[in-house]
Amino acid sequence: MIPVVQPLAAPAGKGPGGFGAVFESAVNSVENTRQQSTEAVEKFLKGEGGELHTTVLATQKAELTFQLFLQARNKVVDAYQEIMRMQM
Repeated sequence: MIPVVQPLAAPAGKGPGGFGAVFESAVNSVENTRQQSTEAVEKFLKGEGGELHTTVLATQKAELTFQLFLQARNKVVDAYQEIMRMQM
């Protein structure tokens, strides 16, 4: 079974901190995936029932989640720079 990256949910409240909440949620999601990957690798290396294919899938999921986060961050930075270049 291939793991699926869940889309980020928009914060319930609208107002200041909306973007911050979404960003924090994204960072937490990436960190949780990395932690799960680390745990899978440790279990495999200790021989505690971790299977090779499960370990590889966990590390690939962590890598893809991180790459997706970086690409989204790059798009946000590019958009911000484009807005700052606009003449008022």
